[in-house]
Amino acid sequence: MLAMPRTPREGPAQAVIWVAGCAVLLGAAAWLLPAFLPGLIVALLAFCGVALAWRHLIAFWVAWLLVAGLSLEMALTDLFGPDAFQLTIAAVKGAEIGLVALTIFRAGLVGDLLNPAFGFVWIAAAGLVTGMHPELTQLDMLRSLAGSITPFLVFFCVKPAGWGAAIRTAVSYVPLLSVALGLCLDLAGLRPVAFESGGLRLAGLGHPAFLAGVCLPAIYAGLLRWLHTASWRVALLLGLNFIILILTGARAPLAYASFVVVSSLILVPDAATPRAHRLVLAAAGIAAVPVLLILGQAYSSFRLFEIVADEAGNLSGRDLLWPAFEAAAARAPWFGWGLGSGNFIIPHTSQLAELLGTWAAHNEYLRIQVEGGHVGRTLLILLFVLWTVFHTRRLERLERLVMRLIFVAFAAHAVTDNVLISTPACVFFAFAAAVFAEPDETASNRLRVTPHVA
Repeated sequence: MLAMPRTPREGPAQAVIWVAGCAVLLGAAAWLLPAFLPGLIVALLAFCGVALAWRHLIAFWVAWLLVAGLSLEMALTDLFGPDAFQLTIAAVKGAEIGLVALTIFRAGLVGDLLNPAFGFVWIAAAGLVTGMHPELTQLDMLRSLAGSITPFLVFFCVKPAGWGAAIRTAVSYVPLLSVALGLCLDLAGLRPVAFESGGLRLAGLGHPAFLAGVCLPAIYAGLLRWLHTASWRVALLLGLNFIILILTGARAPLAYASFVVVSSLILVPDAATPRAHRLVLAAAGIAAVPVLLILGQAYSSFRLFEIVADEAGNLSGRDLLWPAFEAAAARAPWFGWGLGSGNFIIPHTSQLAELLGTWAAHNEYLRIQVEGGHVGRTLLILLFVLWTVFHTRRLERLERLVMRLIFVAFAAHAVTDNVLISTPACVFFAFAAAVFAEPDETASNRLRVTPHVA
């Protein structure tokens, strides 16, 4: 047997040398150039962070995913004020950009030519050429462009071995972690874990809508794993994530998650659980709907049950937002008002914004129509369709069907929610990238052969 060459590993001596060197450097700066000491400390901390991420890339990706899924911007805003909101979002998305760059340098670049990010680049460029909304500046547009393309950048890097499995596992635990940390803050008297918003809604560490947003990829990840393994532990985690989703009171995410799960139980081939058993589970899920209506009469304090029982057609104020966006889209029908202009359609100080607590469209098709016109919206939809078909056709039959059902549900969900611009979008597309990376990871494992001598 011929031994493989071993990669040298840093031991305690090297660590001591690094620490001593940094201490000498900081001491010299404090003595000779004290004005530069704060900047030097920040630079050294950043360097240490990059060095650790380089050596433990997958661990840093998992840590980033958990932070992104917790929607910390909500809790930090409640605790420290509104300035924390945008700063936290910028930090989360900036960290993802940094991790993508490190992954590209370490593992390689992928030419994902159908990536929807190119649609946002087009909309931004078209806005510069054809004219922008009067309140939209070029800096606003650049910020919107960075925020819009960040969730898609993960598809441009080669994934290290084990990345996809680690991300899919981490995604499954994000809702439970959010609720657990939210309970800790609630018990400490700092922030409630559930909010009263037209009924009681579970919020976790973030907001009910954001918690529902991360429940979706958690449920999808659990569904794929259960279909492959039929493990009762996986089924238990999947059920807990479903309960959390129900308690958030988010109707659309619950409807689309139910659609994906029931359709998968009925349609998928090659699952570990026999089709007959899966059909029984699907029938039980469908039969649970009348039970939900009965519970809605008895437990109407929960928002979901209250709405199911009394206001099933209510759009939570979205129908009040949409006319302003439709009018703006009609004034620039072909190329829109520029990327980011959707933030200026509803005045931030208007009674409507104060009443609903938002000025976002809560309809991605309508928002993109305002920002990119018919041309930009058509291009973005076309890229999404081609991109999804291209990536899913490389998957095994089970994953291919489930992922296509997931993206059908995602397309429908975009009618009533901001599924492209919120931090849960980063979690969703990281999950999708983890599933799409699986064929490459499998192939690389097959090629990894230990050399030997007969």
